[in-house]
Amino acid sequence: MAKQIVIRAKILYDGKTKKTEQTIIVENGKIIEVSKKALKADFEGYVTPAFIDAHSHIGMFRDGEPADESEGNDISDQFMPLNDPLNSIYFDDRAFKDAVDFGVLYSCVVPGSGNLIGGKAMIIKNWAENRKDALLKDYGYKMALGYNPRSTGAWKGKRPNTRMGVYSMLEEKFDSLLIKKEKAELERDKKLLEIDRKSKGKDKLSAKDIAFEKKQIQRCYELSFEPEEIIILDILAGKKTAKIHVHKEDDVLYLIELVKKYKLKATADHTCDVFHKDIYEELAKAKIPVIFGPLGGVGEKVELAHAYYQNAELLMKSKAEFGLMTDHPVVWSPHLRDSLKFFLIHGMKDEEAVSLITYKNAKLLGIDDMLGTVEKGKVASLIVWDKEPLNLAAFPKMVMAEGKVLRKK
Repeated sequence: MAKQIVIRAKILYDGKTKKTEQTIIVENGKIIEVSKKALKADFEGYVTPAFIDAHSHIGMFRDGEPADESEGNDISDQFMPLNDPLNSIYFDDRAFKDAVDFGVLYSCVVPGSGNLIGGKAMIIKNWAENRKDALLKDYGYKMALGYNPRSTGAWKGKRPNTRMGVYSMLEEKFDSLLIKKEKAELERDKKLLEIDRKSKGKDKLSAKDIAFEKKQIQRCYELSFEPEEIIILDILAGKKTAKIHVHKEDDVLYLIELVKKYKLKATADHTCDVFHKDIYEELAKAKIPVIFGPLGGVGEKVELAHAYYQNAELLMKSKAEFGLMTDHPVVWSPHLRDSLKFFLIHGMKDEEAVSLITYKNAKLLGIDDMLGTVEKGKVASLIVWDKEPLNLAAFPKMVMAEGKVLRKK
């Protein structure tokens, strides 16, 4: 039998609730029991699930490197869905170690927001030594609205300098691809009909020949699209989530219209300049979750003029589903926990706050079947704190990632 690790939680924030005097047993990288059994413990303290950063550029904008060596944006074109952030991450970025030290074990890493479609959104393990074992999930794609994609006029490709120009460019791309897809489908269906006719009559084809020709027709249909077009069509089909950078209220309302028009599966990432509760209610009605933040940064552009910390209360009191981000390096990855104070000062309960960066983020990223809560059957990524985890001086005395003790105090 594999060696068991026993953790005694004076207080357990399990990702949804707050419990006292709980024993957690870990074996083979999984949680096999959570109970009140009094067992000899290997570690004791205040326990939370590992923290999850729902939107980050860690490893791409690297600590200690000059800005011209950063790799968060590619200037080649407005549409770059093939870009994979893993190809621009260096895991010797010291920010990874700092993140792990403070319990942030997972990040959804995305390219920057200078392009309408910047590339893939990949959920990674922050403790990985290199890219070999870093990927947890290929999650979706990064898109951007508002100031950022219109501010990149010096970059390559067609670069509108107004939001109306950028948005018309985006919709033209979507519409032209949908038209191309419809034409290709009509051509494919016409050929398939002809094959069906050949399956009857005096000169009918054999079943084997019919199957072969149908397979060839389908393959020709598939080959009528470029790799970039296939990805955008997948986004339009809702096969992957579009993480859409957006800040200002009018751009948020455009995002809602865009999602409705094209039936996108999307999250509204940032929304820091939303300072009226009814805008969050509109997102809730449209069933578009919010990945809120970064909280605690300085607004360096006009679209952050209303990025008040008090906006957290509006989001909290709305019906919108939401999680949190650091947008590292805009806010340092270990400060993910610190972002919770903006909700706590407006009356959020401690266990609800912890849930934002554990269960809620895991659910929004589609990894809540593995992570985000401390319960039987879940992956054993756990943090044992020396104090209440929301205490300003709290520091992990033990960090466990998927059953492996990464460090102990």
